[in-house]
Amino acid sequence: MNNHMHYGPGKKTLRSMNFICHAPQAKSVTLVGDFNGWNPNINRLKQLPDGGWLINIDLKHGHHRYAFLVDGVLTLDPRAQGITRNDQGERVSLVPVS
Repeated sequence: MNNHMHYGPGKKTLRSMNFICHAPQAKSVTLVGDFNGWNPNINRLKQLPDGGWLINIDLKHGHHRYAFLVDGVLTLDPRAQGITRNDQGERVSLVPVS
């Protein structure tokens, strides 16, 4: 049994999502979540001239738990659709993708 979601014959439905973190003093910001195994080395954000940080990633349909790591500190997204908890019981952000 595999856990891949398929729609139609062999097709995966992905949606391009922007994640923005306002942390002008930060030296590094990464995106962690259930979509990347909470790995801080996969999705690094790029700093914008206004001090914000941006990344665009493709996510599968469903609800995804995530957070920003701002200089290594787990940080909620104030723009998130909701708040939930990760497997360690920490508060994290929630994004629905449809």
